[in-house]
Amino acid sequence: MKKTGVVLYQAEWCPYCARVRSAMTDMLLDYQVVNVPRAHSQRTALKELFGTTGIPSMTDGDVKIADDDDAIIAHLKKTYG
Repeated sequence: MKKTGVVLYQAEWCPYCARVRSAMTDMLLDYQVVNVPRAHSQRTALKELFGTTGIPSMTDGDVKIADDDDAIIAHLKKTYG
């Protein structure tokens, strides 16, 4: 496993989140998962951090990517690939 500073904000039922998790597993990345509530109205921490409530969202040190599985995977490949 490659140690990273990645924190993935996601939900198990989200297919876009599953795509990001799969990419991280394929790349053997160690990361932290934060499961968010189903209701957007309850995602206050996500809203404060990213300005939006969409998932998947990710932080990696100073890098923040909100609600974009393609951008998250591109960042992971560029940084850890």
